[in-house]
Formats: sequence, structure tokens, C-alpha cells
Amino acid sequence: MKKLTSIIATTTLALAVAGSAHALQITVSAGGVYDTTVNNATIINFSDDTLGAYTGGTGDYAIVSGSSSGQYAAPYNLGNTNKYLTVPNANDSGSATFSLGQNANYFGLFWGSIDNYNDINFFLDNTEVASVNGTELKTIDPNILVQGNQLSFSDNRYVNFFFGSQSFDAVQLVSDRNAFETDNHAFAMVPEPATLALLGLGLFGLGAARRRRA
Repeated sequence: MKKLTSIIATTTLALAVAGSAHALQITVSAGGVYDTTVNNATIINFSDDTLGAYTGGTGDYAIVSGSSSGQYAAPYNLGNTNKYLTVPNANDSGSATFSLGQNANYFGLFWGSIDNYNDINFFLDNTEVASVNGTELKTIDPNILVQGNQLSFSDNRYVNFFFGSQSFDAVQLVSDRNAFETDNHAFAMVPEPATLALLGLGLFGLGAARRRRA
């Protein structure tokens, strides 16, 4: 069973969405959060060795458990029997694209062993609308090391992507080295007021943290 906590996201970054005036808000949940907190989201945990609610998957990927030296490492604290997704599959580089079968404006995933060579791209009707790499997560939360550390929450975090009025219908994971490990994917169409409320909550948490340090 996947572990859950009630810890909320504490930081937020706005990135320009390619080709539009919309903004993508990204929140990184605190260490120990493994799943989405978005209500009614479709969740894919790969526990039955399938892509679950995804309507298709193409490219170089595998559903695995445990760790294999030089190939993939189990996301921190999920256990050696837990199934998760790795990109690429036994190769030095590769990508995989997953179709949602619908439009969504929210995506979340537990991102394991965060590296600077991990990229996630979002598409709508085969046109890229946003791209984020592991290094950019460090600008959201400086506690992320971006060193591919599979043994600490410093590089294993649940990441949420809120697109507001922009939507996407496919997600692509890219890694030019071994590997991009993820679990507990989630997607949904979130009403914009809810998206803004979540963003505000993240900013409030960041402000509270700063006050505590002071």
C-alpha cells in the first residue's frame, strides 16, 4: 500500500507555458508525501504491471520493482516490492509518451532519484505546451539536491503541475541516462478557482516557513 501523509506543498514556481500566455504552477510536496492530494484525480500506481488509466504508452519504458545496479533505483521508502515506472528500459537514453485519453490541467507524480537529465514534457494534440527538467525543481525547493539520490527525500518528492486554463492530453518522460523513475501518477481537470487556491496555499506555506526561520 502506498503511504500517505497530510503534509501540503510549501513552495511554488510559475513557468511560462510554451506558445501561450498561460502559466504553469508547480508545487513540490514535503518529503513523505507519496500521492496526490487533488480530489477525484485519476491515479495510476502500476501495481498490476499495467499503465492503468492511460489509454496508451509508446517508447522506451518498463514497469519494475526493486533496484538494478546501473539501470534503475526504487523511489525512496516505497519498498522493494512496490511497482513503478522507469524510463528508459535497460538503455542509456530514451523517452516514453503516455496518453490520457482526455484533456487535463493537472498532473502529479512521485519523482524518484531526481536528476538534471530527467525531463517531463506535456502535449496537447501532439504540440508541446510545457517542458520541465529536474534542475528546475531545485529553484522551487532548495532542499532538492538533483543528484539522483535514491536514499533520501532530498531527491524523491511528489511534484504537482497545475496548468490553469491551459490543458494537455499526453505526458512524455525523457532521460538521456539511466533513469527516470516515477510512481503514483495522477491527472485531473481542476476548476481554475481551485488551482488558484492551491497556489495560494503553497505561497502561504512558504511565507510561514520563512517566518519560522526568522
